[in-house]
Amino acid sequence: MADFIEILKYTLPAIVVFLTAYLLIKKFLDNDRKLRKIELMYNNEQYILPIRMQAYERLVLFLERISPESLIMRINRQGMTSQQLHSELLSAVRSEFEHNLSQQIYVSRESWEIIKNARSNLIKIINEAAKSIEPESPSLKLSQTILETIIDQESSPTNVAIDFIKREITELF
Repeated sequence: MADFIEILKYTLPAIVVFLTAYLLIKKFLDNDRKLRKIELMYNNEQYILPIRMQAYERLVLFLERISPESLIMRINRQGMTSQQLHSELLSAVRSEFEHNLSQQIYVSRESWEIIKNARSNLIKIINEAAKSIEPESPSLKLSQTILETIIDQESSPTNVAIDFIKREITELF
């Protein structure tokens, strides 16, 4: 029994020292890992934030370009029929959307869904306006119908999406 007590005199302090050192080193390594993770996130944010801002800028530009007023002013030419204008409007919206598809990587899922909904709603407005007009009527008639539909709504689909993007950008800062 005396030998056992003698062994405990030496091993018990060694075990306490070992456990203390283990816990201190573990805590130090955990804190170091957390600090490195925060540093990595900060460094990533420095590179990603400008890219995200550029994506938001491009998407706002896309929405401005597909706004009915902008589309009609850019595409409508003298002597076009409403059927030709209808076709050109849809083609321009699709082309602009395809050109900006890659921007979805950098924006939130909600933003991208709002942008897709704005595009879909605009196409729906254009199609409904085209259905209510004779295909061979002047393009001015289709233009008026589209703009009147937008005015009758509380806000245009593109303006809703732009407002959402602006709110999301303010949350980034």
